Amino acid sequence: MQMQPAVINYSSAPMSVEIREIPVPEIGDEDCLMQVAAVGVCGSDLHQWAGVHSWPVNYPVTLGHEFAGRLVRVGSRVTGFKEGDRVCSETAAIIDPDSPMTRIGRYNLDPNRKGFGYGTHGAMTHFVKVPARCLHHVPASLPLRYAALTEPCCVAFSAVVTNVNILPGDRVAVLGPGPIGLLCGAVARLRGADVAVVGLPQDRVRLDLAKELGCTPLLNEELKGWANARDGLGCDGVVDAAGVSATLKTAIDIVRPAGWISKVGWGRDPLGFSIDPLVQKNVTLQGSFSHTWAIWERVLSLLASKAIDVEKVVGGAWSLESWHDAFETMHSGKIAKAVLEVQPDIAG
Repeated sequence: MQMQPAVINYSSAPMSVEIREIPVPEIGDEDCLMQVAAVGVCGSDLHQWAGVHSWPVNYPVTLGHEFAGRLVRVGSRVTGFKEGDRVCSETAAIIDPDSPMTRIGRYNLDPNRKGFGYGTHGAMTHFVKVPARCLHHVPASLPLRYAALTEPCCVAFSAVVTNVNILPGDRVAVLGPGPIGLLCGAVARLRGADVAVVGLPQDRVRLDLAKELGCTPLLNEELKGWANARDGLGCDGVVDAAGVSATLKTAIDIVRPAGWISKVGWGRDPLGFSIDPLVQKNVTLQGSFSHTWAIWERVLSLLASKAIDVEKVVGGAWSLESWHDAFETMHSGKIAKAVLEVQPDIAG
């Protein structure tokens, strides 16, 4: 049995992540084996590492759900892909094909869905088994190190395109300057919005990146003035991309009557405040989770053309063996996004 190193989350206790040896997976007739080129470090990886996540995890599990690479083996019933293809993968590793949500094309909302990196082994390793239905061809002009970040870009696209309606000239505040918040800001700018990305003084590095992406960087105390600058009624929309529950109150406070809130950030704590103002303002509160095939195809085109310049968000690349340094650096806020280059020779 061929073995390989993998970044394993083995317990819910804080810091229960280490390199372990696991078998190279066998594939089924409808699967492919991908040689991983690069894996993005997600905030959810950091949450599982720190033991502060709010979702069930199938321990022990290999982390990593943002990834791209090259196919080295293709199942006998797979069509449209062949060995050597440059590909990236969606996250819905396990779905129920008979679920009503799957049958209408919204498999991302199938209650039985299990994703890479928590429900089944992810891609922080050398080879990963991927159902062919999850795969997308990577355009020739897009390096695999950036194609690995298609997934967070799809999360942002869902939050500010698929699930809400932004009109040119709308004022949109993004709460939280993490990778998802920054990418939400970038995509909202593509829709013609005037966008502010909001954070804390310790987020200065990430707020500077927001400015590079065409957004207005703001500290929390500056937000109310910016939101009310047009007519005193607040923002047309608010994206809650922070990892705490309390920011929903801020969103409700600054959104204008008949506006919208797109909540894409996870927060495990109870709210602890009244949401009556949401009712009084007639505000739409929209949850935003995951993505579908069509979104991936569109986002890959935007990445290939650099309409979404994801390179600006990447703060550095580390080897698989240096995963801990990557996690620590990203967790510290010194950078917005870390990438593990598992196979640097094919990541470029």
